[in-house]
Amino acid sequence: MLTNQLAYPQPIEDAIADLVPWLENLSSGFSLRSRALLLLQRDEEAWQTLPENGQTKLVEIINRTETALGDSITSVVANTRQQLAWNYEQQSVVQPTSTHQPLSEWLHKLVIHPLTGLPILVLIIYYGVYKFVGEFGAGTLVDIIETFFEENINPVVNHLAKVIFPWQPLQDLIGNDYGIITLGIRYAVAIILPVVATFFLMFSILEDSGYLPRLSLLIDRLFKAIGLEGRAVIPMVLGLGCGTMATLVTRTLETKRERLIATILLASTVPCAAQLGVVLGLLSQSATALSLWIGFMVAIFIGIGFLCNRLLPGEKPYFYMEIPPLRLPRISAIIKKTYIRLKWYFGEILPLFIYASVIIWIGRLTGIFDFLIHLLQPVVAALGLPESTAQVFLYGFFRRDYGAAGLFDLQQQGGLNHHQLIVAAITLTLFIPCIAQLQFMIKERGVKVATLIAVFVFVFAFIMGFVVNQFLNFVNFRG
Repeated sequence: MLTNQLAYPQPIEDAIADLVPWLENLSSGFSLRSRALLLLQRDEEAWQTLPENGQTKLVEIINRTETALGDSITSVVANTRQQLAWNYEQQSVVQPTSTHQPLSEWLHKLVIHPLTGLPILVLIIYYGVYKFVGEFGAGTLVDIIETFFEENINPVVNHLAKVIFPWQPLQDLIGNDYGIITLGIRYAVAIILPVVATFFLMFSILEDSGYLPRLSLLIDRLFKAIGLEGRAVIPMVLGLGCGTMATLVTRTLETKRERLIATILLASTVPCAAQLGVVLGLLSQSATALSLWIGFMVAIFIGIGFLCNRLLPGEKPYFYMEIPPLRLPRISAIIKKTYIRLKWYFGEILPLFIYASVIIWIGRLTGIFDFLIHLLQPVVAALGLPESTAQVFLYGFFRRDYGAAGLFDLQQQGGLNHHQLIVAAITLTLFIPCIAQLQFMIKERGVKVATLIAVFVFVFAFIMGFVVNQFLNFVNFRG
């Protein structure tokens, strides 16, 4: 027999009993019990109707209740209601006589349990990110397209530029080392596009399969330690594709504090797909170098998140999310999603790469570019890097992936050993967000906050690069 009685744990019932007499004199369209529950769960609209002295009293009741519960009132209320709904389901639904669990339910339990879910996550990262995006996208596909550009496109462009434009600066604008086609479009098409395409394809498969919400459940406890809740895994994973989109998606998080922490982490520690793919492709030459880069970036991610959680004021996060069924993704849906994301991303990235090439051309023509490189050279020298790395970081100011592509070119020319490659990869990964991401940070967090984040990230990146270089020198790392 079903019952309409919903009794919460005794501390909540005691808090409701304390509030109900006090609320009788306040007009409301809700029942007194419903209004008391809204207030105990910090409902903003309900709080706005209270006098100031009433809010102080309510905070005391909430703190006392949560201390007695050992958990947030919101979480306990949600769990109690979920349990009641589960009881209703068990009393109302006739279960099949078969004792076999559906395959989807069995898989669901596997991916959310820490003992099995974490190894599954490691396998997905290894085969999905490292092998598919890093080796196939940033390795095989980039090599094929890059070779095609170097052998068939760039020589033709350079020849036509000389024939059409007698003035050397105009030739340099179109072709040669820093031209719009030979550098900007080559970077966008030959180096960035294959990496981003493979990442978005992998992301669409994970999204359509129903795995991402379960990943949120799996890492919710870990994210609580850095001031976030499981839902934040969506912008974090999306940030591995494009930090600009991920910054926009942070608005789905519940509190202003969570949105700020997620923005800081995206700006400082989460590489975009192009940057990630290029770095994985370069560091895959040495398992030790790759392990050091991954370990250091994970440690920095957790460290910055932990400090943000301790230092930033605001309400602690709570987690709830609708879990869709696990299912086999439809190929047509995956292709369509990948195409739409690529169209959006490439529509944004190609103009920016062209603008960057024009800015570099103007900077070289006026001497500003060489002056800025000269300023950066002592900084990169302090990191143990060759002076030629300075222009890679200057590229990174325009776009992180532009800088990653420059790092790829430098490595192809034999300009970095494994030691220097680790330092450069870590510093560039931590480097200031690209212009597009910075614009969205300003839009979402405001000019002041976005500027503070950018300055912090810029200084922090070079400090960490210096620390890593000193550490590798101390242990005499040779890769």
